[in-house]
Amino acid sequence: MRWEERVTKKIELTLACGDYEIVRALKEGDVRPDGIDLTILTEMDSTTRHWRFLRNGEFDVAEVSLSSYIAAKTRGLPFAAIPVFLHRRFRHGFIFTNTQSGIREPKDLIGRKVGVKSYLVTATLWLRGLLESEYGVPHKSIDWYAELDEDVDFTPPEGLRLHRLPDNQSVEQMLLDGEIDALLHPDLIEPIVRRDPRVGRLFADYKREEIAYCKRTGIFPIMHVLGIRPEIVERHPWVPINLFQAFNEAKRIAMRRMENPRIVPLAWYREAWEEQQEILGDDPWAYGLDGQNRKTLETVVGYAHEQGLIDRKVPLSELFLDVSQGRKRGDKHRV
Repeated sequence: MRWEERVTKKIELTLACGDYEIVRALKEGDVRPDGIDLTILTEMDSTTRHWRFLRNGEFDVAEVSLSSYIAAKTRGLPFAAIPVFLHRRFRHGFIFTNTQSGIREPKDLIGRKVGVKSYLVTATLWLRGLLESEYGVPHKSIDWYAELDEDVDFTPPEGLRLHRLPDNQSVEQMLLDGEIDALLHPDLIEPIVRRDPRVGRLFADYKREEIAYCKRTGIFPIMHVLGIRPEIVERHPWVPINLFQAFNEAKRIAMRRMENPRIVPLAWYREAWEEQQEILGDDPWAYGLDGQNRKTLETVVGYAHEQGLIDRKVPLSELFLDVSQGRKRGDKHRV
């Protein structure tokens, strides 16, 4: 190998993540992490990606469920994470009810049958935590029915009534048929999209609930983190920081692009953008462990511990790699 080839060679990594606007610049090659050649895979759904990373270790770097990652990490499984949060979402609008169940307010869920896609999924971890801490609905007061197996092996703690459904049963169909009373789900379910009258939302004005929650707590719930195989970090300790910087740059480009209302086919898009800024600030998708991100992550770790997903409150320094490079360092401080 010639000297020129040796000094220009980059390490090759696979990255599996969602096809988001905030990663577009990475996917299209406008942003390239220094020293890294990425093969980016975006054509798979979240649950498949999480399973293939946490169970099979198929990717070098992957966007992965926060709750499943926390569970994996505390069980000593070989994963690490970079504090890049590609997916956040308020969750009050994802509690669905059978309209004949008589459920009108959160406390009506006590003693009921409630479905989940899987018990460890981050969306339902947040929702169980919100229902318990904000509305007085203990998670052990509900009979839970899970459709999928878990990304990480999980033994229900004492007192938790968790039932695994056979392959021929779907929580969405069970909700329609009245076999369960409610459903906590990470996505919009088909009956809601079709406006099926048999299914509604627990919070009709869920946006108002979410805004009030955000203003009261400062939390914009984090759903996913950026997982990385630890052997890559051991071999190339500079990789996490370079990836962190590249994801930040891709997000900066995306946010600047999205300020232009001409690119989005929505009549009142600019008004929605300005409303988001007013409520969430200029960078709702901030990465790193500073400020509200720390509070948000410590809150969800607390929920995971309270609900028996983990046996101790693991500190963030154990969960996330250090991507700092000292105070006032970087290109913007270069003279």
